[in-house]
Amino acid sequence: MHRTIFNTPVVKSFFRGISLVILKILGWKTFGALPKEEKYMLIVAPHTSNWDLFYGIILAFALRLNAIYVAKKELFRGHFSLLMKWSGAVPVDRSSHTNFVDHMASQFDKNEKFVLAMAPEGTRHKKNCWKSGFYYIALNAHVPILLAFIDYERKTGGAGSLIYPTGDMEKDMEKIRNFYLTVRGRYPEKASSVVIRAKS
Repeated sequence: MHRTIFNTPVVKSFFRGISLVILKILGWKTFGALPKEEKYMLIVAPHTSNWDLFYGIILAFALRLNAIYVAKKELFRGHFSLLMKWSGAVPVDRSSHTNFVDHMASQFDKNEKFVLAMAPEGTRHKKNCWKSGFYYIALNAHVPILLAFIDYERKTGGAGSLIYPTGDMEKDMEKIRNFYLTVRGRYPEKASSVVIRAKS
């Protein structure tokens, strides 16, 4: 994985200390622990607010997560692009049909350690279903999916269950859906349905 704020010596320790202080001041706490696996897909839900990125980053530091995350390409403009990449972001063009799934799945083969984080809803606005990219990336790369969350009601965020995709999407999504039933986003009414559609 390329150099990011999460794996830069000294810097990562400095920001972890700041993040722990911020969480304490805001009354938030972490839950769970990261898995021992060196490669896995991490999904975070629900995604209903721009604040999710803020809490996601400080929770990542608190849990000592070293991950790459996906962000819309519109955020990668000018000098801000360098900051986004250093934060661990990789751009995705949501308006075009690319081989993004195959490309990201191949990154797991190219790296000894690789964690990819995604918000499967793909937007903070309510939709009828999640985007399927995260599932197919994990399935093609033969890696598990870590169910992470940010719960504004309980002011808790962290790592939950680890799901190994079987190819039976309906069965796997039932486990994922059951996990997120009690998780509340900042704006619960904007949360998308925890369901994805199989490729035709």
